[in-house]
Amino acid sequence: MMIVRGEQIRALREERGYTLQDLAKRANLSLSYLSEIERGSKRPSLKTIDKLAAALNVSKTQLIKGDVTDTGLSMGDKIRLLRSEKNLSLQDLAQRAEISLSYLSEIERGAVFPALSTLKRIAEGLEVSVSSIMGQEGSLGHKLKALREEYGLTQAQLANLAGVTAGLIGQIEHGKVQPSLKTLEKLSEVMGVSPCYFIMEPGAVDQMLSLMNPELRELLMHPNVQAILNLVCNLNEKELQFILNFIQLFKRSEIS
Repeated sequence: MMIVRGEQIRALREERGYTLQDLAKRANLSLSYLSEIERGSKRPSLKTIDKLAAALNVSKTQLIKGDVTDTGLSMGDKIRLLRSEKNLSLQDLAQRAEISLSYLSEIERGAVFPALSTLKRIAEGLEVSVSSIMGQEGSLGHKLKALREEYGLTQAQLANLAGVTAGLIGQIEHGKVQPSLKTLEKLSEVMGVSPCYFIMEPGAVDQMLSLMNPELRELLMHPNVQAILNLVCNLNEKELQFILNFIQLFKRSEIS
């Protein structure tokens, strides 16, 4: 949750000679809600921050404590705030990132999650690193929650299948605890993915590819190889060993 500078909002309001009622009316907020925001007892949504920034004629980043990239905002909200901070319109950033305006708008609203290649172009357009705008989307907890919901499982159901408590699942998804390797292996087995799916950092694959020679990189990017790698990621240890044994047997038979 982002931290809003209530005292800054009050200072800007008084600097402009607005009463609480004046600003509440300009921002289309209730008087009591605005008062609580200024006192720091309420944490407004980004939409409310938008309204206050427009009413005070300042950048939204002036109303938030610390760096935008460290506020705990979602990726879409971070992109939106950074774009605003650099005085870029949706059209400006869309052109820089070579994507459509409507697609960028969907990303900022959180309606879609872009491919890493698209995210890199957006980051370049904003002149920031990819990691600074990833938000929580790349975290282990977010990945677990997204995969659980994709399978239509509740926290309790997943916990039961993995042999852990529902409370632990909730804590992992909220980023309050890091699971042990044993727990991660249990969750991976239930969800049908490799444990690496949860722990690989955003961009790590791209970084590894960039270090490879062009011939190997081209081979790994071939559709057939990609299809095989996708299947391998969902194999358990026993199945993977079977595939390795089969490949070794196949190669020996070719040689003979």
